[in-house]
Amino acid sequence: MPNHYRRPGWFTRNVLNRSIAGLTRLGVSVLGSRVLEVPGRKSGLPRQVPVNLLSFEGANYLVAPRGEAEWVRNVRAAGGHLTLLLGRRRDERTATEVTGADKVPVLRAYLKRWKAEVGMFFDGVGPDSTDEELAAIAPRHPIFALSGSKPGLKA
Repeated sequence: MPNHYRRPGWFTRNVLNRSIAGLTRLGVSVLGSRVLEVPGRKSGLPRQVPVNLLSFEGANYLVAPRGEAEWVRNVRAAGGHLTLLLGRRRDERTATEVTGADKVPVLRAYLKRWKAEVGMFFDGVGPDSTDEELAAIAPRHPIFALSGSKPGLKA
């Protein structure tokens, strides 16, 4: 399957993402938001983007609703090493990509939590869709399981 990516529009890039990232940097988590910091795969400079941290069945996940986003490529290039920021707290994590059928329950939980915000990127598939429908879209949405959490920084 070719790489799938839906580029954010001007309003999302310049207003929404900046507002969420600004609040998160101040220590205000909007529905589990964090600022993901990862070295750029070309420049090596820190890149930051707001993300939704999903807590599901005792684990934390990052889901890429838009598909093969730049942050996804940077996390892969960094060997999964990333930092989640909330206010002044820096949470060093290691991301392992989730594959195959293991993505289905994570996608369902993600959509249950954030469908109103990101549902348009999932082609009509939602938390009440069948496992087969979720599995059909799963290859277009990278998911990372996170390990290495520091105590006290939960979604």
